[in-house]
Amino acid sequence: MKKTIATLIAGLFATAAFAQAPAPAASSHTAATPAAVKSDAKDATDATKAEVKETKHAAKTKVKHAKKVTKAEAKEAKTEAKEEAKESKATEQAEVKEAKADAKEAKQAKASAKTAAHKDSTVAAATPAK
Repeated sequence: MKKTIATLIAGLFATAAFAQAPAPAASSHTAATPAAVKSDAKDATDATKAEVKETKHAAKTKVKHAKKVTKAEAKEAKTEAKEEAKESKATEQAEVKEAKADAKEAKQAKASAKTAAHKDSTVAAATPAK
């Protein structure tokens, strides 16, 4: 009886060990595994492509923004330079006008002094000496 019980117990252990082994249908599962791996790889590739595309878009956006800022700064600098040129030109013109007016006044003063001196000399010559 002990032998029979021992055989039955050994049989139970043997069936339990074989029951855990992979079934013959697993060979079709191994064929499906490369497809699953391909699918996972494709998903990873798609995710990487999307990430690269997103990064490129962000970089392009930054470049466009930088161009706009640079363009605006250049335009502002150009406008400031024009304003400064106008101001300096106006200042120069005012100085030139003032110098011309001074020269004209000096010329008139010289002419009036010359005329006065001429009058004095003609009046003195016309009047008899006493």
